[in-house]
Amino acid sequence: MPGGLVALLDDVSVIARTAAASIDDVGVAASRAGTKAAGVVIDDAAVTPSYVTGLSPARELPIIWKITKGSLKNKLLILLPGALLLSEFLPAAIIFVLMLGGAYLSYEGAEKVLEKLGGAKHGETLEDPIADPVAFENRRVSGAIRTDLILSAEIMAITLNEVAVETLFTRGAVLALVGVVITVVVYGSVALIVKMDDVGLHMAGRDSLASRRIGRFLLAAMPKLLTALSVIGTIAMLWVGGGIILHGLDELGLGAPADWAHGVQHAVERATGALSGILGWATYAGLSALFGLALGALLATVLHKVFRFGEGH
Repeated sequence: MPGGLVALLDDVSVIARTAAASIDDVGVAASRAGTKAAGVVIDDAAVTPSYVTGLSPARELPIIWKITKGSLKNKLLILLPGALLLSEFLPAAIIFVLMLGGAYLSYEGAEKVLEKLGGAKHGETLEDPIADPVAFENRRVSGAIRTDLILSAEIMAITLNEVAVETLFTRGAVLALVGVVITVVVYGSVALIVKMDDVGLHMAGRDSLASRRIGRFLLAAMPKLLTALSVIGTIAMLWVGGGIILHGLDELGLGAPADWAHGVQHAVERATGALSGILGWATYAGLSALFGLALGALLATVLHKVFRFGEGH
């Protein structure tokens, strides 16, 4: 009997060590994948505040909560099973999924740039009269969840690409972990950002001089921060989208554009000494953004001028 108990405890110990190793593998893989997906995360965090800007402050957190739930459904119920099936039965298709998302991000970013330069606006905006606020809010939430689906697909595809050699269990666990953590971080940050002006208003009305100064600073800074986030979001869309397309073309044997961009990057690195890492990265990111802008402008022109996509909304 004691011998059987010792054997049982030994088996439990082996199982526990194996489970701990698996959890450690998941954590390491998730960290590696999350780092690779950082560009898309920045894009997601920068773009989302625009969906609540200008709406009633009382509706900001409910809207963000709706988008958060939609994002979790996107990642866990749609993209996670799809990614696992793809990795098991058609792994070669992952690069095409990435490139399709990259093209969409390039198109979205270029459309925003064209609108800022005086191009026609597509879709209903806050500048238009809003006949039905509830329907308008629902359209905004749907638009945010649709954009999140594309960004989440990029995050999941990048993550999957990083853990392609792992077991099915590890792949699934990493995808779920990255999906949940990124969703919480992104939309938690967005909620803090969009409510910061309310915090500033509250502090500006307090008796303490220091509190009033901080409150006035927050009230003055928030519009500038939201504008900056909008610009960062557009740049991130173009940088991430263009970079994905360059990488995808290289993977498919059309490496000339990526080779040229890397050549310029390396030339900058050789010429800048101690700042070579930062300036080299910025150079490649900038060239990726320009490539994304050119591709996105072409797609926007074809969709809006040739196919009349987006008219009548």
